Amino acid sequence: MRAFLGIVSLAVLSACQQPAELKADQAWVRLPAAEGRPGAAYFTVHGGDQSDTLLSVTTPAALRTELHESMKGEHGMMAMKPITDVAIPARGSLAFAPGGKHVMLFDLGPRVAAGQRIPLKLSFAGGKTLEVEAMVVGAGDAAP
Repeated sequence: MRAFLGIVSLAVLSACQQPAELKADQAWVRLPAAEGRPGAAYFTVHGGDQSDTLLSVTTPAALRTELHESMKGEHGMMAMKPITDVAIPARGSLAFAPGGKHVMLFDLGPRVAAGQRIPLKLSFAGGKTLEVEAMVVGAGDAAP
């Protein structure tokens, strides 16, 4: 009888679980330290009920964007490489953060300045797109 009640309780709790929604938050952009160099965008993606794949991130504030990943290279030196996509686990979270996955923003517009917000558009293999507003910080400023 106890086993039956345990199974019923588990089924009821599972049925009450809220559906997960694919979303992104905590978006911010660091301006380059030197003019003409790329900036970088960071954010956290929260997976929905199904896994998905982030294919691209674009913004009208930059002429070109690329998904990148930082890693330790030879002799312990940090290296960066472009990546084509990023798997987002179902009901999981994946942070794009300094020293890890990030988006390089090439040829940022001259009017993009610290303290502003710029839009980022995230496109996924499942067909969904998300738009988030990213806070812009200066090259030497702390992350928001």
